[in-house]
Amino acid sequence: MNILVLLKQVPDTTEMQIDKETGTLIRAGVPTITNPDDLAGMEMALRLKDSYGANVTCITMGPPQARNMLRELYSMGADNCVLLSDMKFSGADTWATSNTLAAYIKTVDYDLIIAGRQAIDGDTAQVGPQTAEKLNLPQVTYVDDIIDISKERIIVKKALENNYEIIESSLPCVITTLSTAAKPRYMTVKGISDAFTKEIKQVSFDDLEIDPTIIGLKGSPTKVKKTFTKEVHKNSDVLHLDGKTSARKIVETLLDLNFIGK
Repeated sequence: MNILVLLKQVPDTTEMQIDKETGTLIRAGVPTITNPDDLAGMEMALRLKDSYGANVTCITMGPPQARNMLRELYSMGADNCVLLSDMKFSGADTWATSNTLAAYIKTVDYDLIIAGRQAIDGDTAQVGPQTAEKLNLPQVTYVDDIIDISKERIIVKKALENNYEIIESSLPCVITTLSTAAKPRYMTVKGISDAFTKEIKQVSFDDLEIDPTIIGLKGSPTKVKKTFTKEVHKNSDVLHLDGKTSARKIVETLLDLNFIGK
């Protein structure tokens, strides 16, 4: 079984700055981590490897420094790591990102693709489903557990707001995982040592058969029109009310501001 895990290196902070000209995040000088939802997906893939002998390939799209994240994934138990990196890929929104990922995935063999539900620096939850659509694959989102898997199908537990569903899908397919689905394992000392001897395959624009107009910043239909910081005024009213009166006051205020209909 060949499992592809899609991961993203994200800023380890909520205090991000925005490039006012491009509307993209300024990542220079900001500490990074592996996206939590993606790490849960990685752990689920490694558990399948432990149980069924699967081959786990980690794929990320990002700058050269994403190699550090991929070394950590090797240390956890990944069999292969791939970095899609090219200035032509930079500044991509979710649509352009999924175009690039799908273009590469079409060149390799796979039985299952696992991605995190969403990235903490964007919170869109779009890349996994968009990639599935571009590969014409079935998909199950918000997966909290893999119940069973065989060569032909997978059975998963999908989390809902107040309930859950048990869903069966044919393989290959794409699933997206919650950060609570699995606690990532620790890197091992031997894994860390071995990670620096393993190859990280780098893929550039020239390695893919893809239209340059659908990738990167120029190929992204999503544009940031404007960003601003909300001003905080010192003359705000502070009310000390019980729960019932507070609820009534909130509704009255929303009505006055025309945020809700009467």
